[in-house]
Amino acid sequence: MEGEKGRVCVTGGTGYIGSWLIMRLLERGYSVRTTMRSNPGHTKDIGFLTALPGASEKLQIFNADLSIPESFAAAIEGCIGVFHVATPVDFEDKEPEEVVTKRSIDGALGILNACLTSQTVKRVVYTSSAAAVLYSGKDVDDEADESVWSDADFIKALKTHRASYALSKTLTEKAVLEFGEKHGLELDVVTIIPSLVIGPFICPKLPSSVSVGLAMILGNEDAYSFLALAASSMVHVDDLARAHIFLLEYPNAKGRYICSSDGMTIQQMSKFLAVNYPEFQIPTPDNTFRHRVKELWRSNPPTPFDQQVLCQYCCS
Repeated sequence: MEGEKGRVCVTGGTGYIGSWLIMRLLERGYSVRTTMRSNPGHTKDIGFLTALPGASEKLQIFNADLSIPESFAAAIEGCIGVFHVATPVDFEDKEPEEVVTKRSIDGALGILNACLTSQTVKRVVYTSSAAAVLYSGKDVDDEADESVWSDADFIKALKTHRASYALSKTLTEKAVLEFGEKHGLELDVVTIIPSLVIGPFICPKLPSSVSVGLAMILGNEDAYSFLALAASSMVHVDDLARAHIFLLEYPNAKGRYICSSDGMTIQQMSKFLAVNYPEFQIPTPDNTFRHRVKELWRSNPPTPFDQQVLCQYCCS
């Protein structure tokens, strides 16, 4: 059954953001096609998607892989909008940065070309990352807006184990926007830049961003060092999903949009957790790298979540 809002495609639908977005799209009346990597022997549990209200009538699942960009064409055909959420994530740097970045860019451009070929897709919303903004290396105020871009050389100089992810997201977003400028008369392209995504999840695996948010409770020093770098700007997953849908539906959307609800320094988070979870040994890390990053902040987002509520959502 075709949803009254039309048909859209969500790449990477088995992930944290993608699955929550699918749930909200189905509720809003869209028919949804989503993609996942090939699942030989059906070993991957996708029941959390197929059990969603309305999924039996309005959700279709396709196999596709960013390494084979043309594999997305079938899922995109006949859609009015595409949310490109899927991304190669290699926080452990098991692959060279060049490999991760090439796969990300080639996959994104392949999806955009499939959207052009379809002649039905009107807009693509690409999910970028705060990593494409935070690491500019410039001496600016603590607040950053959509005009700020991370610098590739600065990212490499940080020697963080998340460097390949930050580089791939930065360079892929630039490639996506350049494609949009070139084909703007035929296809609208907008990007959304979430900060640290926290909140509930329906996917079976603990999302990496939630794991980072819990790092000080779990004792993961490497991850909470990342929190110090990122200045702990946060967005609730439901706000992010609704922002995706808004950017599809709002006719004047154009360019980049930061999506961040509130911010909390690593010291504030440490104090909050120590008070609310005394049964855990909460570290009190310093803020050595604070001057090297900018806190993402959107000056006027209508959101019900303040910093303490966001932190509570992440931990509960």
